[in-house]
Amino acid sequence: MYELTVHGEFESAHRIVGYEGKCRRLHGHNWSVEAVVKGRELDRLGMLIDFKVLKAALSAVLDEFDHQYLNELPAFATMNPTAENLARVIFERMSASAVFEGSSARMSAIKIFETPRSCVTYTPDD
Repeated sequence: MYELTVHGEFESAHRIVGYEGKCRRLHGHNWSVEAVVKGRELDRLGMLIDFKVLKAALSAVLDEFDHQYLNELPAFATMNPTAENLARVIFERMSASAVFEGSSARMSAIKIFETPRSCVTYTPDD
């Protein structure tokens, strides 16, 4: 099994509705995201998936959230834009990316850092 990881970043604001603490107020983060991909079979060049292609797919997904107020986005219409929920939404968007068509590679995890010392990892139920 091969595992690849690419890194991306974006900036956005949010607030956690119903939270008893500072995070109930509007605030921003410089989010850092790691997308982890796994697969067994390499292509004719000996790659699971081209890093450049994977980075471009992650960048396209993160562009939706960059410099946005997350609470106003349709993805968070029925839930708080917590790091946990954001990780799941990014995972789902990445999983649906066309970069995986015809490849043995599949999304394995999204790790999102809200701060340099606080992160969430989302992996799907198997």
